[in-house]
Amino acid sequence: MARYSNELKTGFKNYILEDSTYKGGGRKITMPKGVEVHKLSSNENPLGCSSQVKRAIEDALKDISIYPDNTDIRLREALSRDFGNQLTEDYFVTANSGSEIIDIISKVFLSEGDEVIVSQPCFLPYTAFTRWMGASAINVPMTKDYDYDLDAILEAITGRTKLVFLASPNNPSGNYIPFDELSRFLERVPKNVIVVYDEVYRHFAEAKDYTSALPFVQKGYNIIAINSFSKTYGLAGLRVGYCYAPLEISNYIRKVCKPFLLSSPALEGAIAALDDMDFVQRTVDLISKERRFVLKGLTNLGIKFWSTQGNFVLIDPPIGDLDFTQFLQDKGIMVRPVGNFGAPGKVRISFGTRPANEAMLEAIKDLLNS
Repeated sequence: MARYSNELKTGFKNYILEDSTYKGGGRKITMPKGVEVHKLSSNENPLGCSSQVKRAIEDALKDISIYPDNTDIRLREALSRDFGNQLTEDYFVTANSGSEIIDIISKVFLSEGDEVIVSQPCFLPYTAFTRWMGASAINVPMTKDYDYDLDAILEAITGRTKLVFLASPNNPSGNYIPFDELSRFLERVPKNVIVVYDEVYRHFAEAKDYTSALPFVQKGYNIIAINSFSKTYGLAGLRVGYCYAPLEISNYIRKVCKPFLLSSPALEGAIAALDDMDFVQRTVDLISKERRFVLKGLTNLGIKFWSTQGNFVLIDPPIGDLDFTQFLQDKGIMVRPVGNFGAPGKVRISFGTRPANEAMLEAIKDLLNS
């Protein structure tokens, strides 16, 4: 058996054998009776999901023995309506999560020897999925204030560059790219390079000069906007994501989409989620309120953090990141060290409900007083 295994391994690709597995924020821990657990490690929706979504999923389960829709056209039509019919359904591509959208983009645009540009700290799949295609991820680090160095990114583009990954708001730093800066950047990007613009957290951005990719897609720039139903809509467990891009790009990406790609519960749940704007607004309002509350609390405690437009905040903990994470976990508070995102020593904390946020701040206070 070992002989065959060794012979088989000669066909394995070395760049896939490298350890690049994405590790999520972990499942909810179990604590002793009477200790409540607050999961603030995965940027999940603290309100759960819409009751309309739950009803749609329950209805879908009645016919679970039947194949789902062969295509995603109904969801793409719903997305078009959600965008105020500013884009037709053909501009959209859907998949099983925003991460799979990144994977698909990597597959259709990257080959061995190609390069992509990332700016760390960033979402790990940008680099991991690039490596799986035999391409190289070139890191153009963010500034010390966790802003993109767009001029340095332009300078790093070579003849091998195929993709540039940007995120606004960025995970885990929470920074964003103002409209004017993104506009100037796109004007200077070579026409054969595609900008992958991760806007998963766009609903939470309040900055007046924040922008989605929509106006740039409408103008025909080479930009692909990644979105997910995991955050704002509270459907992390369903795994639904999408992107939108100029028609030449979206029609090309869709050529590799499989039939029956989305399950019936995922398809019906996502369509129902887009129809419940009251739930979306309640989520956005909660995050806005709790973001102000948490940042004020961190300021009062003397904890260094970075300005954020997301539903999370990046902090510089008063002790080592792993010790800090463990201290809070012992009190039932789950947070996320993000060294593997490219922010060594830093910790990301998601905004939860008021009781969760109060418990988190109280735990930090206990640490400082210990």
